[in-house]
Amino acid sequence: MSTIADFKTEKPTWCPGCGDFGVLNAMQKACVNLGLTPEKVVVVSGIGCSGKMSQHFGGYGVHSLHGRSLPTAQAVKLANRELTVFAAGGDGDGYGIGMGHFIHAMRRNVDVTYVVMDNHIYGLTTGQASPTSDVGHETKTSPHGTIEQPIVPLQLAMAQHCGFVAQGFSGNIKQLVSLMERAVTHKGFSLVNVFSPCVTFNKVNTYEFYRDHLVNLDEEESYNPQDRLAALDRVAAANNLVTGVIYEDLDRPSFAEQLYGYPEQPLTQVNLALSEESYEEILSSFR
Repeated sequence: MSTIADFKTEKPTWCPGCGDFGVLNAMQKACVNLGLTPEKVVVVSGIGCSGKMSQHFGGYGVHSLHGRSLPTAQAVKLANRELTVFAAGGDGDGYGIGMGHFIHAMRRNVDVTYVVMDNHIYGLTTGQASPTSDVGHETKTSPHGTIEQPIVPLQLAMAQHCGFVAQGFSGNIKQLVSLMERAVTHKGFSLVNVFSPCVTFNKVNTYEFYRDHLVNLDEEESYNPQDRLAALDRVAAANNLVTGVIYEDLDRPSFAEQLYGYPEQPLTQVNLALSEESYEEILSSFR
């Protein structure tokens, strides 16, 4: 039986108060609650403050290239389907340079949980506007206010028919743990976008701001997370300031369930060497 201590490593090096501490704690608690052990969990991260997630989480970790955590995570999962695989990144890493991979990961539906720490700013590079920065947000690269429309991850994900879409807040660990658990147990690609305040470079989207403005859809009895169109309308009406399980498609098969010839036994345990007979058969087909 694993414990929180099993999933801890050295003391994280984020700024004191960073929302990423809460995200890390929620991931660790979710894994313990699900009965997972460190050797069965892999965290693949990109670049940025969020990129440290793979070294601060006490399981297997891969620190990949900027915006490339998703293709790496999908490869890991397909190579060993027995592993629980997280991809972790920030809003710049995931919705900027990694946007193309995000779209195709949703389309492909490999059983990976994607955790995005959305702080509406580039934190590691000291405070530039990010893809989710609100219009009018004054930053180093937008001293007169951002004029570009922000990416809205929830609406984008549901428009692409992502099978599981959730949004949390690192100031509400109890709910965030529950969302992580739901995401991991969902069969297929799961998005957990997390409002993870940057206490150093974003003085607008703060813990206080989110506590004053967020609406918890998990507490709305009339809300139906299986109704995609209604979910899109509800997110738009709340200006994206919602938390909870936003949408879940319970019927969509995962990539592995549809892939022809994909063995039940993990590929890491399969002898993939060609026999002499198979090799000759392939050669003869080209003669």
